Amino acid sequence: MKLILERRPEPSRMALALAPIAAILFTLAVCTLLVAWAGAPVGRTYALLFEGAFGSRFALSETLTRATPLMLTGLACAVAFRARFYNIGAEGQLYLGALAAVAIGGLHDGTGFDLPVPVLFAGMMLAAALAGALLLLIPALLKTRLGVDEVVTTLLGNFIVLLFVSMMLDGPMKDPMAMGWPQSVALNGDLELGKLIERTRAHTGLLWAAGLALGLWLLNRYTVFGFQMRAVGANAHASRFLGLPVNRVMLGTAMLSGVLAGLAGAIEVAGRTGYVTLDMSPGYGYTGVVVAMLAGLHPLGVILASIFVAGMLVGADSMSRAIAVPNYIADVIVATSLLAMLVATLFAQYRLRRNRA
Repeated sequence: MKLILERRPEPSRMALALAPIAAILFTLAVCTLLVAWAGAPVGRTYALLFEGAFGSRFALSETLTRATPLMLTGLACAVAFRARFYNIGAEGQLYLGALAAVAIGGLHDGTGFDLPVPVLFAGMMLAAALAGALLLLIPALLKTRLGVDEVVTTLLGNFIVLLFVSMMLDGPMKDPMAMGWPQSVALNGDLELGKLIERTRAHTGLLWAAGLALGLWLLNRYTVFGFQMRAVGANAHASRFLGLPVNRVMLGTAMLSGVLAGLAGAIEVAGRTGYVTLDMSPGYGYTGVVVAMLAGLHPLGVILASIFVAGMLVGADSMSRAIAVPNYIADVIVATSLLAMLVATLFAQYRLRRNRA
């Protein structure tokens, strides 16, 4: 007698909805053991973690600031993964989008190129979106035309983009006022996003990200292209047999994913940094994969998942300064919650059955 994994005839919607909650509870239980092993009081540790993320106006603003790019890279990963196109290159697309945004919004000064601020802002966002989309077009074409694994091509693309950004920051886009530090010219102040909470770093880019999440949900649910994306993700071979343009849908999905990741870079520049540096992203593109999986690839779930992940990262920094627990506990929480989410989703869709043969 042996156990086999069998797909459930009708996966429970309740089980799928409760999977993220179960994953988070399991994660907290596992991390409780690690905190106790470190010799710290468990209750106080979690209280400080929550307080550092949401317990004050400043803490909440920092969490929302960190959540904004995570929301956009999470959406980029979610829309691509839904169609079984595994975009692991959101980090590179974010940087290239940020660079394109500064090229439009920062380099026009002193060139006699005088345009109204709304036009420049629209051009800046469009340039960032196109940069992200065009970067992802190459892996998408390699996958649809030659069957090349997109995980490899998008992942390696990140390193190529970072080297290109480094070259630009030390070359034609280097700020002459940066005293030798490798950073781009500053964005025109008129193009920066407004503050969401006054006297904090939280900016209105969060509203942009939430609006895009809502728009993506409407696209998935009420449009023909959204249905085609879901169909191709469920079974590409069956979709091709039914006459759906699978390659075209996959290319369109990849372009949409690249647009979202590119906008993440533009909004991060316009809302927080004001210029591009090589350390402007502490891995937002990679963490976006975690956000997308925690959200179950649901666009609206990405909003909550990004705030949760951002809260863990921000709260851990505050907690580590007050108690003898390293802030790496946040990385453990995020990684464990991802693994727990994958297992919870698996058992919501499959079940173990004993085979007596």
